[in-house]
Amino acid sequence: MDDRLMISVELVQRLIADQFPQFSSLPIEPVVPGGWNNRSFRLGSEMIIRMPSAQRYEQQVEKEQRFLPMLAPHLPLPITEPVGMGCADHDYPFAWGIYRWIDGETALSAKVVDSGRFAADLGDFLKTLHGLDGANGPPAGPHNFYRGGLLATYDDETRTAILKLGTSIDTDGATALWDRALASLWQKPPVWLHGDVAPGNLLFKHGRLSAVIDFGGCGTGDPACDLAIAWTFMDAVTATVFRATVVHDEATWDRARGWALWKTLITLQKQGDASEPEAAETRTILDRILR
Repeated sequence: MDDRLMISVELVQRLIADQFPQFSSLPIEPVVPGGWNNRSFRLGSEMIIRMPSAQRYEQQVEKEQRFLPMLAPHLPLPITEPVGMGCADHDYPFAWGIYRWIDGETALSAKVVDSGRFAADLGDFLKTLHGLDGANGPPAGPHNFYRGGLLATYDDETRTAILKLGTSIDTDGATALWDRALASLWQKPPVWLHGDVAPGNLLFKHGRLSAVIDFGGCGTGDPACDLAIAWTFMDAVTATVFRATVVHDEATWDRARGWALWKTLITLQKQGDASEPEAAETRTILDRILR
């Protein structure tokens, strides 16, 4: 059952008028396509409003508002910049945020001029982020669906997906890969991580990576989850450049591959019919993970 809220422009206009009257004259338009965790609206030409669509996403707003201004000066690319945080009221039950709008196309639609340059730029960004002390940041938990925490959190879900997909996948290979991913733990102090390094959160301008957005899944701990994109979005050549740039030990890459496997298996399980184009693409990703 989908319990996420639908949020109207009229509601957003009233919240802005009540809580941020200095912005009440600015036009408000929904962002299309809409997000999953948040409903987004343009506020004038320079800002975006993000409204959590369910209670489980609300903590992400306060987290972004608190920590992103601390992280931004240390990172080599622009990131989401908070402007203000709104409060729940009788018509809308969650805290919500206003952020600076960052121009660019996501990696889903942008033309990547040089995939090697992209891999190096993303690797450099993550190497810097993962180099930041996470001692005072939020540890993995429900707020970010345990990104940065134990991969074993998803053990039952992953093994169930392997079982249900059955002979349509290489079950022995998937099980062996998953066991290897679970065999190690992050042994160093916690570091900062993005938590959702996905094509939709990577912005491009003029063919190059220009910004990283949507830090709702950020936290501190094991950075392996940030590296899954090496399998879910990159070919082998691009991934080699990425690995050489971001630099982590082999055990961390094993866990990263495990994160990629978990996400891909549960996606494939939900997609069902292998004849569908989306399922075919997911199977291509799974083949890449299992090689």
